Amino acid sequence: MTGPLAILIGPMAAGKTSVGRSLASQLGVEFADLDALIVETAGRSIPELFTQEGEPAFRELEAQSLARALAEHRGVLSLGGGAPMHPRAPAQLRGRPVVLLEVAESVAERRLAHGAGRPMLEGQDPMARWRELAQARGPRYRALAAHRIDSGHGSAHRVARTIIRTLQLDLPTGPEKETA
Repeated sequence: MTGPLAILIGPMAAGKTSVGRSLASQLGVEFADLDALIVETAGRSIPELFTQEGEPAFRELEAQSLARALAEHRGVLSLGGGAPMHPRAPAQLRGRPVVLLEVAESVAERRLAHGAGRPMLEGQDPMARWRELAQARGPRYRALAAHRIDSGHGSAHRVARTIIRTLQLDLPTGPEKETA
């Protein structure tokens, strides 16, 4: 089966994008973030898509973008937190190198304090919503994951190294150095 070398899933603030970028860099391959591919295709931001089209329309666009990315992308692919929840996702992801990045609530809270633009967390208590989503999505994430890695400890580089070892991926070799 062709497709990405690694597919990262997990809750918001698990580090899918930062770990994915580091992983791709270390492997010498392209990185693709499904949310960025959706924005590129739609010509609008994720919050704009949610506001203007609604969540069901966004989720359908997300599923179409996932199918395209799985067929065309050969590097590291990071999925938005809701992408694995689409009814077609299990069949699309079955048998692929899916890595679940797990993160403790306290780490997610610290990471989310620095960000914005997450329509699924809008409201009075973003962490209550995060907990609700993490609990609802957790069983699907675990069912789809070939591997589970704690992304809450250590740098993105270190988590990426753990993924490389776990998936037994080969690091690129540099040019041979001449000896004098």
